[in-house]
Formats: sequence, structure tokens, C-alpha cells
Amino acid sequence: MKGMEYIYAALLLHNSGKEITEERISAIMEAAGIEPDMGRIKGLISALEGVNIEEAISQAQPAYAPAPVPQAPTPAAEAPPAEKEKKVEEEKKEEEEEKAEETGMEGLASLFG
Repeated sequence: MKGMEYIYAALLLHNSGKEITEERISAIMEAAGIEPDMGRIKGLISALEGVNIEEAISQAQPAYAPAPVPQAPTPAAEAPPAEKEKKVEEEKKEEEEEKAEETGMEGLASLFG
């Protein structure tokens, strides 16, 4: 993104409460070891006329907000031991009911077999 350094210089001046001028942007560029392009500086100054920088920044922030990072569940997120025991008991109960049904079906089969 060539040219962003000019915008950064303008933001730096704005953030420090200084007026954004050609001379100040040029000085920042030189301090950073960058050869200032006066045409770009003049274009930037012209483009910023009438712009409320604080408003522009606040509107742009959601675009730069980092996306939430999904996290693996922690051991604390697992069911408490009491709930685990209930689940195990329920599973055992279901198994016993299934066995009872199977046994009952075997009995019926013997009547018709």
C-alpha cells in the first residue's frame, strides 16, 4: 500500500493535536527516512479538508476489529461429576429396558415357534 505513510503521518499529527500541514507531514516523512513527495502531500491535505478525522476513525474501526478466535472448551466447561453420574445411570437404565424388551420378545416367539 504505497502512500499509507502519508496517511500515517497525518494521523500522527492529528493524534498529537497538531495542525496537519504540508511542512509537518514533510518533516515526519524526512524523520522516517522517506523522501517526501510534495504532490502526494498536497493531495492529502486537499483530501482532508472538511473531513472530521475522529468521525472517520470511529466509522472505520469495526472494519479493523479482529475476528473472534474460537477457543476449545476448557475442562471446566464439561458437565459436573453429578451430571455425568446421572447420564451413566440413565444409560444403564435404558440398556436394562432394552434387555427386558428383548427377553419379552423371545418369550412371545416361543409361543408361536
